Amino acid sequence: MSDVHVLAIDLAKRSFQVCATARGGAVLFNRTVSRAKLMQMLRSQAPCVVAMEACATSHYWGRLAQGHGHDVRLLPPIYVKPFVKRQKNDAADAAAIAEAVLRPNIHYVAVKSAEHQARAVAFRTHQCFVRQRTQLINALRGHLAEFGIVVAQGPVHLREVVGLLENGEAEGLPDTVKEVARLYLDQIDVLGDRIEELASGLRAASEEQVETRRLCTVPGVGPVTAGAIMAFAPDLRAFASGRNFAAWLGLVPRQRSTGGKILHGGVSKMGQTDIRKLLIVGAMSRIRWIIRKGVMPDNWLGRMVARKPRMVAAVALANKMARNIWAMMTREQNYRMA
Repeated sequence: MSDVHVLAIDLAKRSFQVCATARGGAVLFNRTVSRAKLMQMLRSQAPCVVAMEACATSHYWGRLAQGHGHDVRLLPPIYVKPFVKRQKNDAADAAAIAEAVLRPNIHYVAVKSAEHQARAVAFRTHQCFVRQRTQLINALRGHLAEFGIVVAQGPVHLREVVGLLENGEAEGLPDTVKEVARLYLDQIDVLGDRIEELASGLRAASEEQVETRRLCTVPGVGPVTAGAIMAFAPDLRAFASGRNFAAWLGLVPRQRSTGGKILHGGVSKMGQTDIRKLLIVGAMSRIRWIIRKGVMPDNWLGRMVARKPRMVAAVALANKMARNIWAMMTREQNYRMA
């Protein structure tokens, strides 16, 4: 198969659609192969362009193809969709990938290393356990509220429930409910321990890596946010400017311009959700600290908080934080207060 110039793969778990095209764009074949056949094809195929959508398992297959000398190009799915002809099926998707990868001015997704993805797994597991703990706490509060026991939000206030059960102050509470409440508390304690272990690992990693320590010098950025940036963001030198990085995070206005009239809406919310959310949370913590002081500082942030709603100011500050992060990481400098 020396005539193959592009090998476009529509990924799945067990069945894969492979579309091979020649240098002129002619389709050589477009067929379904198994997982084992795909591995064999990548191993025996002469070096060519291997194109895939940036989706689940794409980085694994990208590393495998790179190991056999192929030029791997991962395309964002939104760039492939306009090239799907008529009905959507695996063959049409693979053909669309083969056509989209040869278009000029297409931005590709960098293939992540196994270590890079391992950091992402640790961060996602931490976030998953936090959500599960919150779900259990809310379920327990809802069950107890049916019997007139109202507990404030947050893990800290669970001590009130423990005190009620141990001291026998919950009069009229059926024994079955008490047993179920203890089950909830035990499960919440287990998740709390695992969350603390994962958080300790993230903090330890932030202390070991120079880049993570540099990120933690930005006000509003802690070990978790720094770990998310290191886990999910590509090499920031791939962005031409800080604004491009902020746009990749979805922290710039969505455009609805037409006919020479420029119309801007809310933030686009495109790009990496985890980093964007954590930057906005960090920005909001800085704004709350300023408001608690009672005196607005005479700088850009103080003037923004004084005349804009909190969330608007937080998004604007998160945008500025993203630009600062790009400048720091590309110039290898720590944060300097303006």
